[in-house]
Amino acid sequence: MGRWTYNCPAMTRKGGINKTRKAVAKRFKVTGTGKVLRRKQGKRHILQKKSSKRKRALSKPALVDNTQVWAIKQNMPFA
Repeated sequence: MGRWTYNCPAMTRKGGINKTRKAVAKRFKVTGTGKVLRRKQGKRHILQKKSSKRKRALSKPALVDNTQVWAIKQNMPFA
């Protein structure tokens, strides 16, 4: 692999300069207290059969599980 080696679950860089994974930065947001927010799944299509209440609830951000926070933050070194 040359100079860069990747850790599969976190896809982090070893050595060199820190770079933000743009795919991760577009999907997640780190709050001021360090929590990681994500979008809920299920609001892309087949919306006609879902109630308005359910669609509103799907619009609100959700917290990422604690088991995944470390991997996401490794891919966003400046967040």
